[in-house]
Order: sequence, then C-alpha cells, then structure tokens
Amino acid sequence: MTDQELQLLVEEVSNQYFQIPFIHKASFNPRLRTTGGRYLLNSHNIEINRKYLDQLGLEELIGIIKHELCHYHLHINKRGYQHKDADFKNLLKSVGGPRFCSSLPRENNSSKPKKVLIYKCKSCNQVYLRRKKVDTKKYVCGKCRGKLVLEETRNN
Repeated sequence: MTDQELQLLVEEVSNQYFQIPFIHKASFNPRLRTTGGRYLLNSHNIEINRKYLDQLGLEELIGIIKHELCHYHLHINKRGYQHKDADFKNLLKSVGGPRFCSSLPRENNSSKPKKVLIYKCKSCNQVYLRRKKVDTKKYVCGKCRGKLVLEETRNN
C-alpha cells in the first residue's frame, strides 16, 4: 500500500464512520516503532506504522485509523481528544475503534549471539558475568576488594 492509497483509505473511513471529511494528510512513518499510529496536533496529520499492515493485516490498520481519527475530529472540534477524556472514550466506542493497538509479534533476534564477558578476582577467585566491559582500573571485587581480570569472552 502506498501513501496515496493510505490517504484514500483514511478519507473513506472518516466519511463512513464519522460522516466528516478528513482534509489533512495521512502517511506511513517508518520511524514509528512502539505505536500503531499518531495524530500530530500542530499539523493535524496522521502517521501510521506500516508494520501493523504488513504483519497484522488491513483490519488492524483500519482500527488504528479509527483511533487516530477520533483524536483528529475531537481536536478539530475543540473537544476532549486525549485518551483520558470521556469524549474520546465515547466516540471511540461508537465507531468501534480499539483503545490500544495489538502487539506486534516480536522479531527473532536469536541470529545474533549475546556476548558475555567473564571477570575473575585475583585474590578470592570470585567470578562476575557481564554484558558490558568493566573498567578494571576503577572497579574491584565486591567480596574482597581484590583486582579484577578479564578471563574470557563468550558468545551465547
């Protein structure tokens, strides 16, 4: 789906469910990571996360569009457009939009092994497992205050 097709879909959803035209711009924003979409207060534009269309389908996308259009129409009409406002909750319920979008399936990061650094105390042989490097000039053993030495690095 292109930005132009998204624009037409948002206009169609606005006319069908709200009976009010959407006269601003709707587009995909590839930088969105943790949300399905957002309504921009200053420009009145709507940005949508393309991953929700790709991974969860058109029905989920329409739900996100309804949610963002609730923010849009309420803000334009100077009514309570925030999630906590009764106007927002009532309008969202009347058009059948979701309060929150579904979670995206987690991306499998198992292809990248995690590095583990193993530090050992020279005095008491206490072992410390760390993901990040430790400055051995600055930090000492928590048990005996002895000197730490990097023993090995493993990829798990």
